[in-house]
Amino acid sequence: MFLQLRAEVEDALADALTTLDLPSEDLGIEEPPEDVDAVLASSVAFRLAGEVGTAPPNVAADIAAAIDTDDLTYVSAVTTQGPYVNFLPSEAYFAETLQSVTESGFGRLPDRDTSVVVEHTSANPTGPVHVGRARNPIIGDAVARVLDYAGYEVDRHYYVNDAGRQIAVFTWAYETFNEADLPEPERESPEYEMVRYYRKGNTVLEDGDPDEVEEAEAEIQSILQGLEDGDEETYERVSEVVDTVLGGMQTTLGRLPAEFDEFVKETRFMRNGDTDDLVDRLKELDCAVYEEDAWQLDLPGFEKNLVFLRSDGTSLYTTRDLAHHEWKFDTYDRAVTVLGEDHKLQADQLDAALGLLGNDTDQLQQVFYSWVNLPEGGMSTREGTGIDLDDLLDEAIDRAREEVESRLDDRTRGDLDADDIDRIARQVGIGAVRYDIVSKQPTKGITFEWDRALDFEAQSAPYVQYVHARCCGILSDVEADIPEEPELDPLSEPEERELLRELARFPAVIEAAADDLTPHTVATYTRDLAETFNAFYRECPVLDADPETRAARLALVDGTRTTISNALDALGVEAPTSM
Repeated sequence: MFLQLRAEVEDALADALTTLDLPSEDLGIEEPPEDVDAVLASSVAFRLAGEVGTAPPNVAADIAAAIDTDDLTYVSAVTTQGPYVNFLPSEAYFAETLQSVTESGFGRLPDRDTSVVVEHTSANPTGPVHVGRARNPIIGDAVARVLDYAGYEVDRHYYVNDAGRQIAVFTWAYETFNEADLPEPERESPEYEMVRYYRKGNTVLEDGDPDEVEEAEAEIQSILQGLEDGDEETYERVSEVVDTVLGGMQTTLGRLPAEFDEFVKETRFMRNGDTDDLVDRLKELDCAVYEEDAWQLDLPGFEKNLVFLRSDGTSLYTTRDLAHHEWKFDTYDRAVTVLGEDHKLQADQLDAALGLLGNDTDQLQQVFYSWVNLPEGGMSTREGTGIDLDDLLDEAIDRAREEVESRLDDRTRGDLDADDIDRIARQVGIGAVRYDIVSKQPTKGITFEWDRALDFEAQSAPYVQYVHARCCGILSDVEADIPEEPELDPLSEPEERELLRELARFPAVIEAAADDLTPHTVATYTRDLAETFNAFYRECPVLDADPETRAARLALVDGTRTTISNALDALGVEAPTSM
């Protein structure tokens, strides 16, 4: 109902300003402070005071007087407080909220008939996923989920770098070394078994006999040239390595979960001729120059040129990514890419080059993120000194199991078997990792800390998950008593009305998170909702209330359960039914 009330407020404000012969381009609508008994407020009087030639409070009073609440459904009164115009909710607003929050799809917005591709993770397939890069699949998957909730048709893509030097090194190493010469894999999983070849190869290239290194470099260059020439045998050799590693990486990413609709390979745009065509068009641009034995773009506003073709005729990652993005523009209405902050220059150059090639770059949006650090220090897949995401998730589950078991009383313990405990530990442990990462603004660097992430009393995933489990517990034996058309009249306590207000906001939170690509705001909302529910639960008995009040409060609990479940789902966090 919040979205409907907001639309009603927008129309009423615009009409009032037109009546007063005042401009209505910027309505200044915002959410009021907590101590103001309104759902929305407008600061438009600030902007108009100079034009009107009187104090903002006087302008606010004139605007309020020009609004007839008899014509409004979801607004009961319009008041002023200094320069602000405040809009108070009606009984219809609360009643329709109470009805809608119990519907299973609450929070999902209507179909927008707009397709969006979200590209995220896209880590080089050279070994296990490590913790430092874990923010990309978590944020990327959450962005895709929020867009899906907001009514977009979403595809999730992983762009596979299968044509760069690292992959050529990997292929050479895999074909050169014997498994007997390698250490035992850290896990029995394809990417852990394969990464041993990659690490061995890098060691030889850095410290090996010069003649051996020269021979290796020649083979590596031959692989790169074979890919550039479209040689089928070379492609199959590389694909064996890439696909094997990707298969293992998918298993790890699936634990988060982060799943993909398509793995789009870089070589696709070399093999189908798109890269060659793109190079020809790039050469025709006015800013194209041949310097230092390479074709480059001297892009306006950039100190560093964008190299797109080497002297030996081989293209670069960015060249192929330009072709990749033009394919996205042809296939989807919008494209969103989640990137580490170290890729910002490359992304800006790509955007500029796409514009010069005649593309509408308004279709493209980027979400940049900073790294996830652990107190233990730095990470490096190539050297084998990193902390793998699998290790982090395993430890999260183990720690969650200890915490969950320590909180079970004798009655609850008797209702749960070992499989239940394992399920809850997985939901809580992985949920804690994912929620802790996605709840922060992406551009802020974070250090993951166990005590904070698994704190059942603080603003963490377990704190929110526990509220969902509590709702499920309350409703476990009384599902049949939840009314299909709950009555609002028994809900007159301030905690009940505050919970209804908070529930009503959820669709608007989804809308804003999708518009701004900020899933962390959904996490903030879940914490606010959990706190509001706990205040309601402390002050308003549910099962022991009189029949009419009990029925209405059961609907409130059911609405909270549904809303928290959907909000956590929009973040990719599971909602346990018991904890």
